[in-house]
Amino acid sequence: MSKEELYAWVVDLLAEMFELDKADMRPESNLYADLDIDSIDAVDLAVKLKQMTGKRLQPEVFKTIRTISDVVDALSALAPE
Repeated sequence: MSKEELYAWVVDLLAEMFELDKADMRPESNLYADLDIDSIDAVDLAVKLKQMTGKRLQPEVFKTIRTISDVVDALSALAPE
């Protein structure tokens, strides 16, 4: 999956999970400041990503994720093309 496809997939997932407007999301959108995702939501997101991809983000990687682009980069690193 290309980074563009991953981005679209992540935006769809965030919109569905947290009832967010896709029009408000950009690659540089901060999950916490811009999208009001709290730490519990972030854990839910990590669990959902594991369920959907079958791969777990390492805790040290997960701690560095701040933006939608960071999520895409982390997922891309899990499944290199």
